[in-house]
Amino acid sequence: MPKNLESITGKAWVFGNNIDTDQIIQGQYLTLLDYSEMAKHTFEIPRPVFASKVKKNDVVIAGRNFGGGSSREEAPKVLLESGVGCVVAESFARIFYRNGFNVGLPLLIIPNVGKLVKDGETVTVNLLEGTLHIHGSDDVLHGRPLPERMLKLLKAGGAVAWYKQMAGKR
Repeated sequence: MPKNLESITGKAWVFGNNIDTDQIIQGQYLTLLDYSEMAKHTFEIPRPVFASKVKKNDVVIAGRNFGGGSSREEAPKVLLESGVGCVVAESFARIFYRNGFNVGLPLLIIPNVGKLVKDGETVTVNLLEGTLHIHGSDDVLHGRPLPERMLKLLKAGGAVAWYKQMAGKR
């Protein structure tokens, strides 16, 4: 089912710079092979309460270089499985950025977002416009709207689902 790309509203979980894939999901949990089980350990070291408190469509906010480290697809997949509606960061590691779209996890780049959003604030992300609105204020942060190709991947539910749709149209 396609995501609502114009309105992802949830609580902001704010992280700093250089949050790598091992902080998102530690390597020791990759042997679980069940994403719902893995998701119980999301951000276990930097935010031990995250997995038990995150709600559907909550938004992860971060500084620079989110998702660095290994190229494992499990990192964006467990965020999606945890219920995270979107990750908004100042920048992403290149492989994590592509893996996020491959698994259907919306990602948005907004300058200085890690410094401007406070932990626990309610935010609404509009991927079509590339914006983030902080509720209770007039603040709207602007990034780059997503390219059409990435929007198509998200609407399909990720790269595999998109390829299956394209194969069915032949």
